[in-house]
Amino acid sequence: MMNIKKIREDFPVLERTVHDKPLVYLDNAATAQTPQCVMDAVNEFYGQECANIHRGIHYLSDAATTRYEKAREQVRKFINAPKLEEVLFVRGTTEGINLVAWSFGEAFVKSGDEIIISEMEHHSNIVPWQMLCERKGASLKVIPVDDQGALR
Repeated sequence: MMNIKKIREDFPVLERTVHDKPLVYLDNAATAQTPQCVMDAVNEFYGQECANIHRGIHYLSDAATTRYEKAREQVRKFINAPKLEEVLFVRGTTEGINLVAWSFGEAFVKSGDEIIISEMEHHSNIVPWQMLCERKGASLKVIPVDDQGALR
């Protein structure tokens, strides 16, 4: 069983109380909270290895590239991706969705196709598909959701 208390301990901001209750943060589609281990890794990178990846032959660039590629490999294994080249890092979900809509969408979506989303999507997962449908002549279909949040 998932230990929610242990998971909350990884996120310093969740130690706060708001209105005399433990903070609960549910706006992750806009900005996700950062676990302490990530803040520590970022701080170490900026303090010890800050340099462009894949763009230099000097020591710091090499160290940054090695760390970056190690992280990609860890993610590849975690999501069971067949190839390392399938793992891309973006600044956030919005950028990732836009990247898919513009790359995959431009290459494969054509007039008459349907793109399906649910009515509970965050705005950042609606607009790119609306825009793609307008550009390509496709239609956007929205799956309704019942009162319990299940797709109908």
